[in-house]
Amino acid sequence: MMNSLSRSLLFFLEEVPQDLDELEKALVVKNYDSVYKLAHKIKPNVDLLGMEQTRAIALQIETLGKKEENTEEIERLVPLLKKDVDQVVSELKNDFKI
Repeated sequence: MMNSLSRSLLFFLEEVPQDLDELEKALVVKNYDSVYKLAHKIKPNVDLLGMEQTRAIALQIETLGKKEENTEEIERLVPLLKKDVDQVVSELKNDFKI
């Protein structure tokens, strides 16, 4: 039987990389409403794992996407968010032999 931590980790591993891919695609087509919504969706998942710096990046992307301003900053931040998430996904898969 899975405990809540295992469920949370599996959810993170399944959902967050998928949301991040969608966020990158939305950014390419300059769909800032989707950028905002996806960053908003990612934020509590990284928060759950105590990834405060990553949460702060997601929050910045969310805020800028909602206002549709400083799009160059969004383009600078998304790769940082992806790098953090990819690193944690890799570590979790390694730690839990997934």
